[in-house]
Amino acid sequence: MSDDRQDFVQGLVAELRRGTITIGVLSQLTNPKYGYALVESLTAKGIPIEPGTLYPLLRRLEKQEVLTSEWETTGAKPRKYYVLSETGKQIYRQMCKEWADMNDNLKQLIEEAGFNERGGNDGKR
Repeated sequence: MSDDRQDFVQGLVAELRRGTITIGVLSQLTNPKYGYALVESLTAKGIPIEPGTLYPLLRRLEKQEVLTSEWETTGAKPRKYYVLSETGKQIYRQMCKEWADMNDNLKQLIEEAGFNERGGNDGKR
């Protein structure tokens, strides 16, 4: 694949990731976690996220009352822990439903186009 085409594909993948990162973050906040633990958890699960992306997202979600936070100052280093608010839990459940519906619809479209789940042609077309 040419460098220009590879750059184009990487841009599309980045766009796709931006659209899904919020649900990934919310999925990890059913129990309190601090920022760096979120980075580690998401990265370990195949969803790498930079702190420069995560922290503004956490602040925005807190401002929108999707998350609540609390400072823990008893350890060696103060840490701000985030967790889903009651409203956040409802929003997260709705997002999961929407994600599942979109995923099912996209999977069907991809299969109808003759491609398998991993993007390879399965010989239908």
